[in-house]
Amino acid sequence: MSGDLPADHGGTDDADEIGEVIRFDVVSHGDDARVMHVVGEIDTLTAPVLRSRLDEQVSTVRLLVLDLSDVTFLGSAGLAVLVAAKDDADRRRHTLRLVPGSRIVTRALEATGLLGLFEIADGVPQALGAAG
Repeated sequence: MSGDLPADHGGTDDADEIGEVIRFDVVSHGDDARVMHVVGEIDTLTAPVLRSRLDEQVSTVRLLVLDLSDVTFLGSAGLAVLVAAKDDADRRRHTLRLVPGSRIVTRALEATGLLGLFEIADGVPQALGAAG
């Protein structure tokens, strides 16, 4: 299982699975940017794991692109984690940029009034290329 292997952030994929519910793939884009692609559900069970992964990434790179295009559920616990990660990135003068990629994620952010809090991009290439 890939979760048993140590993470390698030197430009390779790092896939961790929590059962069949959520997966994280992290890919470096140079020294100062990473993309974390999240696949699955972000709920009360998986939100703490997402928080841990985000804490690791936000503390080490100036730009973290969070690709949520394959998230199938985004609950209040997940939204709270996103807000906390945004606050942490802001404190560090780093950037957390979201790629919602689906109506599920966009609706959750809109319904809670959080959409305007985040830097949003239409896709990963745009998120990586956007001026910070």
